[in-house]
Amino acid sequence: MNRWRWVVLALVPLGCGESPPPTCGGETLFGAPNASTGLGADACGTTCECGGDPWTPPSYPAADRAELRTWRLAEPFAALAADPYAADVPAPATGDDPVCALLPEGDHTYRLATFPTPQEATRAGGQLTHFGGCGVCSTLDDLAVYMEQPDLTEPVRACGLANLAAPVEDLVTCIEAIGFTHPCAQVWAYNTLHTRDLCGAVCLASLDAPYNNADGSINDCLQCDEDASGPVFKAVAGRTRRNTGLPSSMCRPCSEVRPVEHFYSSPE
Repeated sequence: MNRWRWVVLALVPLGCGESPPPTCGGETLFGAPNASTGLGADACGTTCECGGDPWTPPSYPAADRAELRTWRLAEPFAALAADPYAADVPAPATGDDPVCALLPEGDHTYRLATFPTPQEATRAGGQLTHFGGCGVCSTLDDLAVYMEQPDLTEPVRACGLANLAAPVEDLVTCIEAIGFTHPCAQVWAYNTLHTRDLCGAVCLASLDAPYNNADGSINDCLQCDEDASGPVFKAVAGRTRRNTGLPSSMCRPCSEVRPVEHFYSSPE
């Protein structure tokens, strides 16, 4: 039997009168601070109060991440045909609390599907992989990248700086080398270019600033990216760290975090 089990705290088949998944809160921020964060463990950590109980995401060692990469997506996402910031982007998923779920098909093969609620995903045999609708970064390969690199701001920014005058394809290649699937690397690249266009002056002034200010807010560059580029990125990418239950070196309020744990299994 595959040793991976499925544990999703927020995904329970409740039937009639279903309760919503737990929301999170806490006095400290959620994240994994590093030298670039600007905050210490006293202000930012990996535990939040979710549904009234403390929740800490499990660690995912190298063997677990390698296991994720043994799964094959039955219908891989096609490459993005155009810049999503210059085209019509998919409408956000609708429902009380839409989720992206993995539908295992045996032999470590799976499909991804968006469901209106976690409970509907459960009833369909789905295994929740993140809250919000599925997108090009919802694959288990991309999940493994998010797990192994708590700080993606630095390598993606380095790719942007190294490809200032280069075609977008070169920027995509650089980001893909981080480990992302090609379509996911594309949306990261287009996000980088869009933020450069709209937030360039702000980001240049914040180049050496820590990710978080002393009051816990994110710096002006990251906030500009969140406001100007975030909605399209989330709609196209699907998966983010916050909706996936993973900490990053950019600390965020616990209220923005969803408690998901990533242990998947094939049908018996």
